[in-house]
Amino acid sequence: MFYWFEGYWLYLLFSMPALLLGLWAQMKVKSAFKQYSRLSTSSRLTGAEVARRILDLNGLHDVTVEESKGFLSDHYDPRSRTLRLSPKVFRSDSIAAAGIAAHEVGHAIQHKADYAPLQLRSALVPTVQLGSWLGPIIFLVGFLFQSVFGTTLAWLGVIIFAMTAVFAVVTLPVEFDASARAKKLLVSQAILSPAEMGGVNAVLNAAALTYVAAAIQAITTVMYYAFLLMGSNRD
Repeated sequence: MFYWFEGYWLYLLFSMPALLLGLWAQMKVKSAFKQYSRLSTSSRLTGAEVARRILDLNGLHDVTVEESKGFLSDHYDPRSRTLRLSPKVFRSDSIAAAGIAAHEVGHAIQHKADYAPLQLRSALVPTVQLGSWLGPIIFLVGFLFQSVFGTTLAWLGVIIFAMTAVFAVVTLPVEFDASARAKKLLVSQAILSPAEMGGVNAVLNAAALTYVAAAIQAITTVMYYAFLLMGSNRD
């Protein structure tokens, strides 16, 4: 039988690579944002103005741009067709603000184009919101009381939580595609010069790493649950 301290070290073994990658990615995001939030664009457009210009040029006049609260809380809400930008993006005319604003507009364009990965991710949201906390609880109950439930309940918990990993994996092409669209639009619509794109690349590429780390973390957690359960069965 697996002892709890063995399970703890096993969890660290599975989760540590993703954890370290996530911490490194967060540091890179903050560093890149700090560096390029100090550099104004040649167009002198704020993040809000960049977003509005790209939206209008792509026929998305009905998408509103609002200021949100918090640090880097930027997101596009497909339900209300609202693009929300954090204060340091909404009000700033920096290279970092332009890149982040354009990235979020990329999601609005994906929505208009019925981009399949975005549709799938949106459909998974309710399941993930439930499964992210319910799955581990069901797994723990099933794991502790295998003499009563066998392994069925524990495996059910693994499957429910696995939807979190599916969501994280589906998120990757959504975010990568939004960044690719943003980089292309900023240059093609003459909002930034090619020389300014190095800062945009640094900010958006660092942000992409956080999604990679989240996907790896979710996958390795599912693997940990499955390995723990299979190990207890062998004993």
